[in-house]
Amino acid sequence: MATDQDVRALLAAGEDALADAAFCTGDFGKARELMEAAHAEAVRGADVSEQAGALDALGMLAHYENITKLMGGSPVSPDDVNAEERLFRQALGCWQQLGEPADSAQSLFGLGLVYQVLHSDWTTAMPYYWQALGLITADEATGLYLRSEVHRHVGFYFLVEASQPAEAVRHLQISLDLREELGDQRRIPSGLVALAQAQLEAGDRDGAIELLRRAIATAREAGLLPERIRDAERTLAEAEADTGADPAAGLPPDKAEARTDADPAAGLPPEGSQTESDAPEADAKPE
Repeated sequence: MATDQDVRALLAAGEDALADAAFCTGDFGKARELMEAAHAEAVRGADVSEQAGALDALGMLAHYENITKLMGGSPVSPDDVNAEERLFRQALGCWQQLGEPADSAQSLFGLGLVYQVLHSDWTTAMPYYWQALGLITADEATGLYLRSEVHRHVGFYFLVEASQPAEAVRHLQISLDLREELGDQRRIPSGLVALAQAQLEAGDRDGAIELLRRAIATAREAGLLPERIRDAERTLAEAEADTGADPAAGLPPDKAEARTDADPAAGLPPEGSQTESDAPEADAKPE
């Protein structure tokens, strides 16, 4: 890997490779190579801002690797959970060192993921999510995907923890709108499924079924991982059968994140212990 490349160019390529791995291939090798090269370049250049960005990117890489393990039914070790948290805390420390709290939304959101998805601890996660939400709301220059993810996880909070489906629908609609504005077909199905889950809980079964059919078609066209497609198909089958299933039950494993329990398909073992995960992709659905 050449070392004279711009750090931000390396991170942009790494983030695209990460999306491909998380949603389509399950192979994170290329993403890790690019992100570690970006971090090494940032350290060599002594640019604290670029170091923070690279650490945040590596934190998200670790998160998706952990979520993918959970989706496949494998446990996530306490060491892996701690490593993910450490990356986000190091990034947050860099942003604080620079006195640029507005740029810390990704780090704060990442810490929320660690607690919600990997530790099944909404109480500790929500202060991080609220801070991230305040920052992305105040700064519309924040990346579309980060904004979408923050609204997604806040939406899951209202869906599965606060039992406020109307507020869940509001946040998850914003999240989907931002994904569609981004235009990355790999990320749209999870937004459709999440909103459908909230609409089911809010009583709009027909609207939810329409969203789920769109999600399955889009997921197939985008070549998403079989696990992600099966999650959408299962949720649609439950909605069409009107089984009254748990609203988080069909969320993508990516969102094993929206789940508050520790079942292997929904999230990590209570983090640190290993009961599990978001996603969420932090949601019971892949991000």
